[in-house]
Amino acid sequence: TCPAGQHLTKGKVRSDRRDNIDHDRNLTACSACALKPQCSPDTHKRVKRWQHEDVLDRMQARLERMPEAMSIRRQTVEHPFGTIKAWMGSTHFLMKTLKKVKTEMSLHVLAYNLKRMISILGVGPLLKALEA
Repeated sequence: TCPAGQHLTKGKVRSDRRDNIDHDRNLTACSACALKPQCSPDTHKRVKRWQHEDVLDRMQARLERMPEAMSIRRQTVEHPFGTIKAWMGSTHFLMKTLKKVKTEMSLHVLAYNLKRMISILGVGPLLKALEA
């Protein structure tokens, strides 16, 4: 469905199959539509849309309803990843294959959590807690 509420049908396009972009069109409705420049600057009256674009649209709507959510996210989630990235430097993961990269990332997260616990609790109380 387009922004004007018209039903669109799938078009035959081969070039973007790997990019997972849907090509939709309604030749009769698009030619007379006032919103067409908003949808597609394409002269062939095609509307190109990534197959997961609805997920991005829903997320954007949530952020517009709750602008403070991104601030909270930055405080709680972004900091650990930024710190880990700084520790790793400007390099990529050392391992190859998804399983090994997951293991490498898990070790980075474990090191971050241990370092954070030491800074909050101190070495002595942390060792006592680990022994218990």
